[in-house]
Amino acid sequence: MPSNLEGQYIKLEVISGKNITVPSQRIPAGIYITINVDSRRHWKSAVRVLSSDRSVAWSDTTTFYRESRTRSQSSSSVSRSPEASPRLSLEIRASFELGRMLGHGEFISKLRTSWDELLHHGDKPFDLSFPPIRGIHPSLMLKAALVHARGNKDGEQLDSIVYSEIGWRTYAGHTRFAKYMRSKSVSTLNDAVEHFQFVLDKCPVGHPDHPAALTNLAWTRLQGYICKDLQYIDSTTSLLRDALALRPQGHPDHPKSLYHLTEALNWRHDYQHTPADIRESTQLYHELLPLCPEGTYLRSIVAGKNGANYVIGACNKLPTDGSDEDIQLRRIVLELCPMGHQRHPTSLHKLARALHARFLRCGSIDDIDETIQLCRDIVSLAPEGHDYHDIYLNDLAASLELRFNDQRKSHDLDEAISWHEEALRQRPIGHQYRDFSLNNLGDTLRTHFEQCGDINDINRAITLLREALTLRPLGHPCRDSTFNNLALALKTRHDELPASEDLNEAIDLYRESLQLEQHDHPSRHKTLNNLSAALCSRFTEARKNEDVEEAIDLCQQSLASLPPLHPDRHYAYFLIRQAYMARYRMQHQPADLSLAMENFRLASKHPTQGFPARIIDAYYWTVSAEEHSHISALEAYATFFELLDNHLATRSSTTSRREAAAAFSYARTLPVDAGSCAIRRDDLQHAVELIEQGRGQQWSLASRLRTPLEDLESTNPNLAHKFSEISKHLSDAQGSAGSADRAAVDRAAVEYRRLTKEWEAVVAETRNIQGFSRFLLPLSYDELQAAACHGPVIILIASVYSCDALIVPPSGQPHHVPFPSVTLPDLEMFKNNFAREIKFAARMDPTEPRKDLRVLLRKLWDEIMLPIVNVLQHDLKLRRRSRIWLCPTAAFTSIPLHAAHPLRTKADRSGQEECLEDLYICSYTPTLSALIRSRQMMKTRATPSFIAVGQSQPGAGQGTVLAAVDSELQLVHKLVPPNVDFTTLSGDDATRADEPLTLLDIMDNNTPRAEFAFLSACHTAVGDEETPDEVIHLAAGLQFSGFKSVIGTLWGVDDAVAKHVVEAFYKNMFKKKGVVDCTRAASALNYATHTVKGKVPLEQRIVFIHIGIVAPNVEVKEVECIQQKQGLWHEIPLNTSLRRPAPPSDEAMHASLLHTPASHGAWPIFGQRTIGLVTTLKEHTGTVLCLA
Repeated sequence: MPSNLEGQYIKLEVISGKNITVPSQRIPAGIYITINVDSRRHWKSAVRVLSSDRSVAWSDTTTFYRESRTRSQSSSSVSRSPEASPRLSLEIRASFELGRMLGHGEFISKLRTSWDELLHHGDKPFDLSFPPIRGIHPSLMLKAALVHARGNKDGEQLDSIVYSEIGWRTYAGHTRFAKYMRSKSVSTLNDAVEHFQFVLDKCPVGHPDHPAALTNLAWTRLQGYICKDLQYIDSTTSLLRDALALRPQGHPDHPKSLYHLTEALNWRHDYQHTPADIRESTQLYHELLPLCPEGTYLRSIVAGKNGANYVIGACNKLPTDGSDEDIQLRRIVLELCPMGHQRHPTSLHKLARALHARFLRCGSIDDIDETIQLCRDIVSLAPEGHDYHDIYLNDLAASLELRFNDQRKSHDLDEAISWHEEALRQRPIGHQYRDFSLNNLGDTLRTHFEQCGDINDINRAITLLREALTLRPLGHPCRDSTFNNLALALKTRHDELPASEDLNEAIDLYRESLQLEQHDHPSRHKTLNNLSAALCSRFTEARKNEDVEEAIDLCQQSLASLPPLHPDRHYAYFLIRQAYMARYRMQHQPADLSLAMENFRLASKHPTQGFPARIIDAYYWTVSAEEHSHISALEAYATFFELLDNHLATRSSTTSRREAAAAFSYARTLPVDAGSCAIRRDDLQHAVELIEQGRGQQWSLASRLRTPLEDLESTNPNLAHKFSEISKHLSDAQGSAGSADRAAVDRAAVEYRRLTKEWEAVVAETRNIQGFSRFLLPLSYDELQAAACHGPVIILIASVYSCDALIVPPSGQPHHVPFPSVTLPDLEMFKNNFAREIKFAARMDPTEPRKDLRVLLRKLWDEIMLPIVNVLQHDLKLRRRSRIWLCPTAAFTSIPLHAAHPLRTKADRSGQEECLEDLYICSYTPTLSALIRSRQMMKTRATPSFIAVGQSQPGAGQGTVLAAVDSELQLVHKLVPPNVDFTTLSGDDATRADEPLTLLDIMDNNTPRAEFAFLSACHTAVGDEETPDEVIHLAAGLQFSGFKSVIGTLWGVDDAVAKHVVEAFYKNMFKKKGVVDCTRAASALNYATHTVKGKVPLEQRIVFIHIGIVAPNVEVKEVECIQQKQGLWHEIPLNTSLRRPAPPSDEAMHASLLHTPASHGAWPIFGQRTIGLVTTLKEHTGTVLCLA
């Protein structure tokens, strides 16, 4: 390498460094290099971030030039060498600021060398080793080369070193502090503090170096002996807070300032054990970690054992209180230790415990759902063999039981028992926690006994709890809870198998438990409640007043100890009203009755309790209020309906809603009982509202997701679209009700509730718009009266308290028609007599007179329909042949009301007295809302098309061959106007054999332009015997799916005579050639039943009914000219599923008329095979569909 470099350039590249350690052990903001040429000039590289392996990457370059042997000159871009191979020094320094640097940082290491030594390596990179720092040699990778032109520089070329006083004192402070970290000399630390304090005094608030001066002083004080003085810790923390405030988010030194403050908070937590410090530090780490790029030295420290791991461990040691702040902290901790982190399972467990605690305090189902999901995750992460597996199993079981208590889902209780059994198996005799599993399993078995009634459950529960008590001797901290649980089990067994010794032992155990619990014990209120319940039970048996007085006093003590929204207030309300009612039954004091009713109200409306328990409260409120004729009865009914609606709305599918409703089957008479109650209080409008609200809840819950939005779209199209989209997602969120994966079921339920909350928020926003204040609320009487705009609607009410009819006219108040001589048992017998006579008549010769059936129809006229007709004629002045709608409830739903007939000769011998169908054209409606909804959907008419579907060859075991089906389809085709597009599907084309079709499928098939369906099939308009007021049958399902007008059947029909009714019906339906008008269906059916009297026997003439809308003004001349005859209707029963047929056309669907082959038997409800029409209906917006 030449020694004379005059007139030549030397390009030096600083590539990287490694093994770089800061002597003071302080985390640098970055590392930089200086090259000192002489006493006046040096070059400084850029400040680069230190990596986690203590390496730095620079790739900075500078170029030096020699001008003469005596002096060197430098331009803004080059340094010039004074001699052939001068000496130069390289320094490695740490900067504690990425932004504006205060001073020149901390000196790390220095090396003197020459240009010859650097150029000796040619143009290849080489390592230059520096003196060691704590035994480790830092090194730089460099590259030096001769060049013939001036190059670019990457670092900073300084003409001179300017040592300001604050810069020099800062450098001195760093030097003294580094020396202190080696020697631990107190005087050296004092010197460092003195230097940094001087700098801070010279850099007051507003000075650009003030944040750096604050940080240097605070960090030195924090790391030295002064930190052991709590007063200095507080002041030091304040300095770091001030520095952070001056370096907000976005400032290059914001992450370092966050870190410095966390260190101060952690130090103070170590000495003062203040939870607030570790909570704040955790929040800061949550903000800090994303700001520290992976691979950086700062990240390795922040995420290390003295950083995030420290605060995670410290937070996990904090007690869990279930507050919002506590849960937020646990969520942050969980984010700091994601899946795979060693502390992840523990942090999951802590969050689960916090949510569990908040559920106990606030009762939010979302909290317990999330708790269960977290517990499932923990169990999967800590399988059998893990040190805490049994604890995690116990927590999962306890959470499931809590949810069962809130939601009453039996699978939760079954699963809880299985996990408790498994936990007990893993805790054999001698295990330190065996008593917990014995206690928990025993209590859960008691709950299972209350649910299922298996006496073995309660006996085993008592055995387990007695064993647990032996493991918790006097002085054990949990002895009181075992006393409590054993006492509760004994009382539960007493309630099922009355034995005074069980009850007395339970009372003694409760008293012992109270003696062990201080007044501030968190569970004392539960013991007070349980002892109250036991004393109240003994009062009802022994009639000792002191028992009931003490029971009331204990409940009052419990309530006084609980805050207003504590979940356990609900149980206290239950117990105190039980005690008041017990005392009222003995002493008959009106004040006790009023207090009992008030506590019914408080319990049923307590917001932290789950819907099922509150529904039960409301139910018993109605029972007690009715029993004692209390004024609160109507409020009780309204509360029940509201709670049940809200409960069912939380279920994610029609099937799950039906299952949930089935749990309250004992309350199925409440809609009619509520109506009767309002009638007895002369509140007829309220009666109509309550009956409508309580009936058909399956339909109302589903239909609110299909609410016509035309008005909202014209007012606020964006909100209408949002509502429509969320409704669709909510309707589609069917969940995993049938899945064996309970975790999947839980996730589906959580998602459904999330969507429900969004839906409710949109509904609330809509109600704030002028004119939409009652959007989707239960309809008021004024709104319901719209159902009667084309004719009165007659609601027939069958209640144990009274049997009545309410006539809703087109305007004005409802009219009440009492049936004083008719009771509910009478109606049940009447219904059964009809069913018996219909079956008997089906076996008779068509020419035989139906004497017994005629007697029933006459009785129906005299006792039920004649009083109604009198009001229609004399009070409402309703014209002859006007439209009326029958809306039967309960037992009335199975009685052919439209067929009522006096069957008597007129007094003047001029002929028979007129029957109901002679006077009026009758239709049915399941609810008033259904009729209103059908009329709303009639706004858009479509080009008609017609589909006739029939199957004469049912599958094996599904019914008999129906010979008349094919000829019936041909007949219908001949009667349909030629301008109407007609399609016939029969045989294999009409059968969907690949999968069953359910009523749910039909409900889900939204066909808003469908108009008419003729169900020539068995039992298509009769509902579930167990839930008649849910009006769940095929005709109602089609009406819900979009059909405005439906003809269905109340029982089975004869295939041989069906064609006579069909022919007469269609001849009148299509009387106006080329016109298909579904609003004529009722009058056409009325006409047909009169026409076929001579061909069809009585029971077959009264089987068909019309459901839905009709034209407000209809020509009736052709009916009036016919002799007065009894109603005649026909049915071909349904017996098979149908294949998905190909679409007959692309035209919009106008109406659907369904004809299907007959098979005798009731129409199947959810989950069983029904007609296979859904695909066809989905592919056509309008069709006349004939199912035969």
